[in-house]
Amino acid sequence: MGAATAIANLIYRYAELMDAGELEQVAALFSHARVTLGGGQVVEGAAPMLAQWQAFVRIYPCGTPRTRHVITNPIVEVDEVAGIASCRSVYTVFQQTPDLPLQAIASGRYHDSFARVEGAWRFATRDYSMLDYTGDLSQHLLLAVG
Repeated sequence: MGAATAIANLIYRYAELMDAGELEQVAALFSHARVTLGGGQVVEGAAPMLAQWQAFVRIYPCGTPRTRHVITNPIVEVDEVAGIASCRSVYTVFQQTPDLPLQAIASGRYHDSFARVEGAWRFATRDYSMLDYTGDLSQHLLLAVG
């Protein structure tokens, strides 16, 4: 598997795990990453990311947030010699709950960087601050975004 595919798969794995409500596994993807949140707050590592998601993401009795994160337009740039890469992508979050018909609730951009460590690619940074559009987030988030 080429580097660009491995990196895209990491991004898609994030979405798959988030939609499955597997917050601990999602956080593990960021165990070596520095993440910029809205408002410029920066956290590093799995434990702070897990704490963020547990504080913000509503998990329903089915064990999931009842969302679908669709990640598109990945632009992957790889420096094989240095073992680093970056990816800019777009995300749209859809949600349906008993009280909310299926709809897009958020859309924004991810800017990620990656490092190859012992032959495997992993997240190095993520910028979550580029939330461009919001819809009804009341059924998804436990705290207000602003």
